Amino acid sequence: MDADSVAEWMLAQIQREECIYQDDVVDHLVKAKREELLAENADGNQVIGKQVLAAFRKLTQDTVVWVKPDRYWRFRVAEDEPGRDARG
Repeated sequence: MDADSVAEWMLAQIQREECIYQDDVVDHLVKAKREELLAENADGNQVIGKQVLAAFRKLTQDTVVWVKPDRYWRFRVAEDEPGRDARG
């Protein structure tokens, strides 16, 4: 499992579940013993590493948005503003 395959798994999860939470990706990588694909944020929490995020962005640049308050990704809808971030 590498960054590209994790990004593809994330997209498949969105296709199946309509969204994917950051915590679910972290749990998936921990269970798969691929913690090198994670990083630690300023609060000391494990988060998705930059390699995975870059691969996921490349795969979903125009189709998926990040909902920051709830920390999940979902498909873009007509009401979303330009850019990667969405309100909900």
